[in-house]
Amino acid sequence: MVPVPLADPSKPSRRDQILAAAAELFARHGFHGVGIDDIGSAVGISGPALYRHFRSKDAMLGEMLTSISEVLLGGGQARVAAVADPDVTLGELVRFHVDFALDNPALITVQERNLGNLTDPDRRKVRALQRRYVETWVEVIVAAVPALPEPTARAAAHAVFGLINSTPHSRHLDRDQMADLLCSMARAALVHAPQSQPVPR
Repeated sequence: MVPVPLADPSKPSRRDQILAAAAELFARHGFHGVGIDDIGSAVGISGPALYRHFRSKDAMLGEMLTSISEVLLGGGQARVAAVADPDVTLGELVRFHVDFALDNPALITVQERNLGNLTDPDRRKVRALQRRYVETWVEVIVAAVPALPEPTARAAAHAVFGLINSTPHSRHLDRDQMADLLCSMARAALVHAPQSQPVPR
């Protein structure tokens, strides 16, 4: 009997290839500007053949954004669990998010622009994952900067996400220089955030 070769774990699955191609197309042309045939063409299969992997374009977007949120939450939680010093953990969280944004610019763009295009169940799931990721950051920020009120820590976390997520397509610096700049700016913004309680409006 001829042995069946084992799958190469370093080679992306067809589903992963489809999602990667879809992310690039969604980022470039917008979710509504991309058809099933466009995605199929990008991975070398017919558009209808995609339905063997995803039931619809909506399902494709749902899996894509859910996966992003799961990866961010899992990565954040892993870094919190691995490091006891909150100041060091904060640096690890910043570096992790910076690396993800710079290494996955299309996914970041799709995430930022397409939450409203998700089905209601997928939107609720992604929102719940995102809230848990934010709270992971808030706990670490408050532990690293004890004088910082929790509402300020939460606002600062969102502001830092905005900073990091807005820059993956920058061409002014190379990748490593950009990562160092973003990490430095994000850390400074968090550590030096105003420590007085914001006045309610």
